[in-house]
Amino acid sequence: MFPTPRADLVPNTADNETTPQVKPTGFREYDARWLFPEDINLRGIQALGMGLGTLLHEMGVEPRISVGHDYRSYSGSIQQALMVGLMSAGAQVYDIGLALSPVAYFSQFELDVPAVAMVTASHNENGWTGVKMGASRPLTFGPDEMSRLKEIVLAGAYESRPGGSYNFVPDMRERYMADLANRAPIGRKLKVVAACGNGTAGLFAEQVLKSIGVDVIPLDCELDYNFPRYNPNPEDMEMLHAMRDKVLETGADVGLAFDGDGDRCGVVDNEGEEIFADKVGVMLARDLSAQHENAQFVVDVKSTGLFLTDPVLIANGAKTDYWKTGHSYIKRRSHELGALVGFEKSGHYFFNEPIGRGYDDGLVSAIAICDMLDRAGDKTMADLKNALPKTWGSPTMSPYCADETKYGIVDKMVAEYQKLYEDGALIQGQKILELITVNGVRIVLEDGTWGLVRASSNKPGLVVVVESPTAEANMRAMFEDIDTRLSAHSEVGEYDQKI
Repeated sequence: MFPTPRADLVPNTADNETTPQVKPTGFREYDARWLFPEDINLRGIQALGMGLGTLLHEMGVEPRISVGHDYRSYSGSIQQALMVGLMSAGAQVYDIGLALSPVAYFSQFELDVPAVAMVTASHNENGWTGVKMGASRPLTFGPDEMSRLKEIVLAGAYESRPGGSYNFVPDMRERYMADLANRAPIGRKLKVVAACGNGTAGLFAEQVLKSIGVDVIPLDCELDYNFPRYNPNPEDMEMLHAMRDKVLETGADVGLAFDGDGDRCGVVDNEGEEIFADKVGVMLARDLSAQHENAQFVVDVKSTGLFLTDPVLIANGAKTDYWKTGHSYIKRRSHELGALVGFEKSGHYFFNEPIGRGYDDGLVSAIAICDMLDRAGDKTMADLKNALPKTWGSPTMSPYCADETKYGIVDKMVAEYQKLYEDGALIQGQKILELITVNGVRIVLEDGTWGLVRASSNKPGLVVVVESPTAEANMRAMFEDIDTRLSAHSEVGEYDQKI
């Protein structure tokens, strides 16, 4: 019988070589993330695989699963340990090797395999690892599945079964890129900077964009798991500034940045200005709602209020639903509502038919942006951005807060703003018009200024976002109100960045 995991092991000990180490906090709302090897060891990853295989049987899902890994120095070994655990639980494993997360999701369709496990820490810094999982394409696990998986693994309740097998798939990268290239080429001559931060997307982005007729200027597309220049994260200002410089140097039409596992896309316009992903979403929604009557969109609670107030979207008959932040939540909600696209402020976009298959894919997003520019005639990316109603918004800010305490802090913030709302109290001289509590608390004031506080789903921290359609001063005042209330809690630490 494979041992039950422990949480108190340390590296470089005999126990750590023979006993699974699994820190419980690694099981997040919709995927798993650990520091390796401090929070989980290879035996712990094997236990995770056994737990996942056991869960597939419990769910009545045929135990056939596609497994890939991103480009980090340790990801290959973690994939191997995960596959050993899956096979020992009776799963038929399809090893697609080095891949992007969307390549793993694509492989479910291509191989007609019901389940997926992608070894990736996404945009997290080196030292982190994790697994994105699903058992019903194109969806990935949500809180119910993750909670049950956590129960199985931590209790050692996994079951060994016969029937496990290993199948190596040598050409999934080529099959994925051929699928994206199977379309008419872009009609407009476009010059695009493709920034990959030396992450996995460097193996894909340049070739895919060239295949649709785009002139590509690669930036940090050479694979290097040390990430020598900056972390491959489209929300990271270092990555965006490097892309800005390259766009201005080369006179490119747009800069497109991809994160560590290629499921997100960040944008810099032809003038070198960053466009936050939710604003890019509004631009795409304008373009797509002009082609698809009564288009339905889903956006996360971190996103701009323009999805509801933009006059072009209103005139086009577009409808938008605000939902919980997180790739699994938005993906599932988009699927349930039959939305044309789901947008997240982080840069996860979920294109359903006829554009995509419903999962988040940074390269599909990049192609959609190129198509938008193609249809825009002689308008530039900056022209399309400047045509949006003016708002003042913050980046996604993340003050440190331990996993063990972050949800409790958010609950206190929800209760505090709920009382202010009920008492008719004023913030910056305005009443609270609405509280959206589907995911943390989004405080909407009378003039449309809003602020959000929620718990990060993939690292120890909170998430703070603010926006105002009336003035930068109102946006900053909203942030000051939230920050002052958070600062009253000693558990809340320094921000990764501030406005």
